[in-house]
Amino acid sequence: MSRIAQVIVDVPSRGTDRPFDYIIPESMQGWLEIGSRVGVPFGPRTLQGFVVGLSMESDTPAVKLKPIKELLDLTPPLSEDLVELSEWMSARYACHRITALQVMLPAALKGKAERYIRVTDRSEWAERGSNLQRDPDELVLFESADELTDMEAQIVAHIQKQQEVRMEHLTRKFASHADVIKQLLQRGVLSESRSIRDKVQKKTIRTVSLHLPEDEIRTIIEEFPAKARRQKEVLTFIADTGGEIPLKDIMTVLGVTAGTVKSLADKGYIVIRDMEVFRDPYKNHSFAPSQPFVLTDEQQMVYNAIVQRLDTRTEGEFLVHGITGSGKTEVYLQSIQRVIEQDRQAIMLVPEIALTPQMVERFKSRFGDHVAVMHSRLSSGERYDEWRKIREGQALVAIGARSAIFAPFANLGLIIMDEEHETSYKQEESPKYHARDVAVHRAHQHGAVVILGSATPSLESYHAARSQSSDEFNPALLEIHGRALGSELPEVHIVDMREELKEGNRSMFSRPLHQAIEDRLEKKQQIVLLLNRRGHSTFVMCRTCGYVAECPNCDISLTFHQRSNNLRCHYCGHAQPAPEICPECGSEHIRYFGTGTQRVEEELAKLFPGIRVVRMDVDTTTQKGSHEKLLNQFRDKQADLLLGTQMVAKGLDFPDVTLVGVIAADSALHLPDFRAAEKTFQLLTQVAGRAGRHHLPGEVIVQTYNPDHYSVVHASRHDYASFVREELKHRQVLSYPPYCRLALITFSHEKLPLLVRIAENYVQMVKDHSHKLGWLGSLERFSAEALDVLGPVASPIPRLKNRYRFQCMIKWRGDMDVARLAEHISEQLQDSVRDKDLQISIDVDPQVLM
Repeated sequence: MSRIAQVIVDVPSRGTDRPFDYIIPESMQGWLEIGSRVGVPFGPRTLQGFVVGLSMESDTPAVKLKPIKELLDLTPPLSEDLVELSEWMSARYACHRITALQVMLPAALKGKAERYIRVTDRSEWAERGSNLQRDPDELVLFESADELTDMEAQIVAHIQKQQEVRMEHLTRKFASHADVIKQLLQRGVLSESRSIRDKVQKKTIRTVSLHLPEDEIRTIIEEFPAKARRQKEVLTFIADTGGEIPLKDIMTVLGVTAGTVKSLADKGYIVIRDMEVFRDPYKNHSFAPSQPFVLTDEQQMVYNAIVQRLDTRTEGEFLVHGITGSGKTEVYLQSIQRVIEQDRQAIMLVPEIALTPQMVERFKSRFGDHVAVMHSRLSSGERYDEWRKIREGQALVAIGARSAIFAPFANLGLIIMDEEHETSYKQEESPKYHARDVAVHRAHQHGAVVILGSATPSLESYHAARSQSSDEFNPALLEIHGRALGSELPEVHIVDMREELKEGNRSMFSRPLHQAIEDRLEKKQQIVLLLNRRGHSTFVMCRTCGYVAECPNCDISLTFHQRSNNLRCHYCGHAQPAPEICPECGSEHIRYFGTGTQRVEEELAKLFPGIRVVRMDVDTTTQKGSHEKLLNQFRDKQADLLLGTQMVAKGLDFPDVTLVGVIAADSALHLPDFRAAEKTFQLLTQVAGRAGRHHLPGEVIVQTYNPDHYSVVHASRHDYASFVREELKHRQVLSYPPYCRLALITFSHEKLPLLVRIAENYVQMVKDHSHKLGWLGSLERFSAEALDVLGPVASPIPRLKNRYRFQCMIKWRGDMDVARLAEHISEQLQDSVRDKDLQISIDVDPQVLM
């Protein structure tokens, strides 16, 4: 057996970003596996760590090796494929290995765990067997010590004497019999419970069940004395109901106290125990079962191509380019059904929490309790239990945002990314991974299929599918050109807001949009309005001296929020009361400029008295369940108009929405981002797709000050191909993705002169190293011109949270390990500067350049 464990300790720093060797104690032999979570001595502290390797010998001298102090889980929380994935993520995204490992786990497992072992009773073991879908007749039930070996009986007796024993105590007392304890656990004679300190505990409820056979209980009930009438009622209720009954239910239904029930337990008639239950975030929801729809010819063609790979167990990627309303979700559902029939599992990724309620309803209706939901709006306990349902094989499908890509499935067959173009699939803090790349790598590990679906695929994915030029990502392109229900794409009208101003209309609503809203209100049809901002006004300015209220910590203007009457920074969270007079000149001419969702809501109420508006933005969706509540309100026709930011632009399907209005189509068009035109096209196309999806025709009105911009024009024509052709020309001339790859290096420090010097040194070092072609290994096949460095320059937001920010960008073509180069130079600089306040962030394949 292995004597040495390689452990990554929970210290995210450069000096500790490697495995450390530890001796495996005898008591842990047979328990420790790759992926196990352990407590290890590290200097004067005991730290959490993850086992990433096992070996017989160590290069470290034996006298320096320390033993592992504690095993934190009986079942490793990470599988070997996830441990390997963390190594790949660390290299690709220039992040610490422990950071990649931690992102794969629910928050509940990021603390230290206390484990307890107890003897399992017959009824619980039978129930667990049925949950595992095994034949109860095949289970070996241990009712007496006669059925155990001498050592097994000794261990069971020791635990029974104390009711439950800490795992650490048990393995220490029976150090040479770890294999016996493990077998008892695997056979169900013993069971484990875990209490996670300072985090989340397993949820238990107190239950009551019969302790004697039912016929014996019936005889006892008949002979019950008259003065014990309440006890007789309780015992009769338990016998009639059968099984495990929550104590709370008995007390509520019969109106008795816990003491009445306990007296029956004291007489040996019933058993009261704590039973573990999974927290279910959807326990109060009912999902009517649904059946597969008949696929259209185009849907069937896409489905056949996917199933051919699934049936032959051949890994691969597909890019499904289907217009809005083309029925991509039904293809996903039927593909997942095929995977389940093959005894494999599937992951379904969605970009926004707002999309999750509708997607969960469709999936739960089709697959019932086999679906686990993973997203940040669940409580820590709910997320932990959903994760455990996956790990323990009770769930076959996981739905969630980007972190659901780490769902601990053992036999993945399919990974689906809906709206694959969304930038929210890229994590903006370390590890700065992109879920698409992780999905492709996990699919390679499992021999699984990846489906990327979108009406507006990212240019990188679409170009890869068209050119088939990449070694690691070559999705096959599958297209759906028609809507599933046969409806036509909505007619799109572009309104030039410059002309509206010339005609004297200073309202945020153009005349065509105003008339269209009135028309839909009369017809009792529904409307979606998109504004890509939140808050009341974009900024506050004094019209006398020109003062603009800015964040004291960041170089950006503050946004006015009317409900709280304060100014707020959307980057650092700073808030202050809205001024009534100018703090610079004392003038009372304070005005609010720009348009936010709160202000649009106010204007709607003024212009259309009685209109019922549901507003969805970050401010109205902070509470748990708020997305689902607001969307249900709109779906149930309790509102006429859904007003929101990007979260209303995609994935939502409401049959009575016939009008979509876009207030400021070009709000993001002139941001310092080479993807600005692409993001504008995608947003307009996606929100336009919310209209006329069913039997009623749809109309879209787009208000813009740039009516001739190609992204707006092509979006109004639903012409993705023409937009791609024009946008790719610009990208090729300027050498931007998909014609190269990028790494964004951001420097931050409180002292500006020092920061400028460091940024300039970094860029010069990159240029120097890029000419040393042999340093990067595979780089020797390419000329130095294949790598270019832009900058350094001040970041678009030059100061955040009182720290100045500079950045540079590395462009490269070909098979270069630029992440390793960027990390190497970063380490050299930090060693030479020796300033703990200096932060250097590396973002490989960035999606946000601000």
